[in-house]
Amino acid sequence: MSELLRIENLHVTAGEKELLHGINLTVNEGEIHVIMGTNGAGKSTLMHSIMGNPSYNVTEGSIVFCGEDITEMDVDERAKLGLFLSFQNPLAVPGITVENFLRTAKTTIRGEQQRLFPFKRKLQQQMRELDMNAEYAERYLNDGFSGGERKKNEILQMKMLNPKLAMLDETDSGLDVDAVRVVSKNVSEFHTESNSLIIITHHNQILQYLRPDIVHVLMDGRLVKTGPASLIDEIEARGFEHFRSEATV
Repeated sequence: MSELLRIENLHVTAGEKELLHGINLTVNEGEIHVIMGTNGAGKSTLMHSIMGNPSYNVTEGSIVFCGEDITEMDVDERAKLGLFLSFQNPLAVPGITVENFLRTAKTTIRGEQQRLFPFKRKLQQQMRELDMNAEYAERYLNDGFSGGERKKNEILQMKMLNPKLAMLDETDSGLDVDAVRVVSKNVSEFHTESNSLIIITHHNQILQYLRPDIVHVLMDGRLVKTGPASLIDEIEARGFEHFRSEATV
């Protein structure tokens, strides 16, 4: 397996406060990584920093993706390289339909115009697989969508854009049992030996259907424990507080 993402000694601030304190993380092609931790541990901050959200400032360290240093790159440049982030709380965008948003995004990332009818056919197929009503393609992005519909729409974007590394921020949060099963099935089918996933969760629902290769525990802005999938069982049995003593300054 070849290296896809390498993060070295990453320090990140928001305003005057440092949120991440020297993160080191490597993701190889074909791997599924899970990041777990308490609320406020820095999980979403890490994902947004990898994606290049300007609200977060990298003060030290580097992010290398596909052999290229992307630490200073803009979000759109990272997306073109093959990075994707699904949001924990997807925003509504009135005035832009789901179909137009996805077709424009794919055109931008691929650098070539997407032919209308082949694009429509693929979009409809992917929506069927996600148990999404076809009429949602003509609705404004997430406008009036339920929480579950918004999460499914994030997975629809992932499947249509086909990134090399997809980062899923609590995709299972707020979903009922049936929706978790549908979303997990689609994420599992998307994953191949040539792409990778980083999944943030602390509800553990999605992990009933996806078995990670590597699990990380993030506490107080530091990765304090890394291990195989069996680490999830330790977390379930002992809780996150068991690891807090390892989050030393």
